[in-house]
Amino acid sequence: MKYAFRRLSALLATMFLVSLCAFAAFSGISGSAAEARLGTQATPERVAALREQLGLNRPFPVRYADWLSGFATGDLGESLTYRQGVGELLREKVAVSLLLSGMSFALIVLCSVPLSLVVVRFAGRPLDAAHTVFNQFCMAIPPFFTGLLLSWFFGVTLRWFTPGAFPGLSRTADALRFLIFPAVAIAVPRIAMTVRMLRGTLLRELNRDYVRTAISRGSDRDAVLRRHVLKNALAPTVAFLAQMMAEIVAGVIVVEQVFGVPGLGRMLVVSISNRDYPVVQAIVVILAFWVVASNTAADLINARIDPRLALADS
Repeated sequence: MKYAFRRLSALLATMFLVSLCAFAAFSGISGSAAEARLGTQATPERVAALREQLGLNRPFPVRYADWLSGFATGDLGESLTYRQGVGELLREKVAVSLLLSGMSFALIVLCSVPLSLVVVRFAGRPLDAAHTVFNQFCMAIPPFFTGLLLSWFFGVTLRWFTPGAFPGLSRTADALRFLIFPAVAIAVPRIAMTVRMLRGTLLRELNRDYVRTAISRGSDRDAVLRRHVLKNALAPTVAFLAQMMAEIVAGVIVVEQVFGVPGLGRMLVVSISNRDYPVVQAIVVILAFWVVASNTAADLINARIDPRLALADS
């Protein structure tokens, strides 16, 4: 319980610092938010009046406290470009990006574990060398290039989907069919990294005394690998997969541009171009929470799997 409390406290402290840095950074960016909203109609008088209306003339601590309290209650401010609430603007985009990330993560887990078990069986054989070359090749391909290939082959050539024409979450089956291709583009290099990590962990476990003892007593090597070795390799694997979440977030931002997915990544790029600071601030905090919460969940799961980790951290 104490371990969980410390981890959750660290999460809250981290998010406070992230929110403070995000608010301070965009408050200090040159170019007034009032000028960005007025555009070509900006005059000194209108800018001054709008700054007063938006509360930009108030002291920084007061503005930050108001923004943070509003964020905590779901009021993310108002978009300067779209003239609507940021929360309303981002609601469906968060859902799209979460779905894309979840599909990518599921592909990583479902593909990495079986592939790792297969690779370990052939460790030291010619097939293992071929796997190493192919694995390095997959890790070297950036997601945007894989996305371009998938978009050209399956979208333009085979016409299985129309790039840039996301059907919307209301059409669930069509949305899933569309998102599977960007999910694959995000997952491919991360599957390769996870297989490499898990292969090394499994091979180290296979060389331990308990494995040699079990095999010497007549236990099947593959059965020992599945029932015992894989379980003992679970804790470092969970931690590594949690780190993958940060990689997935970065991949989502890139791949959404390639496929025209209307998610947080695409909105972030557009909002930066439009100097729509309230939207950018909200997205930065949401993505940061996404990553920090994933790492916190991984720590709690690891402590559950191996209680010694919580004791070592006490």
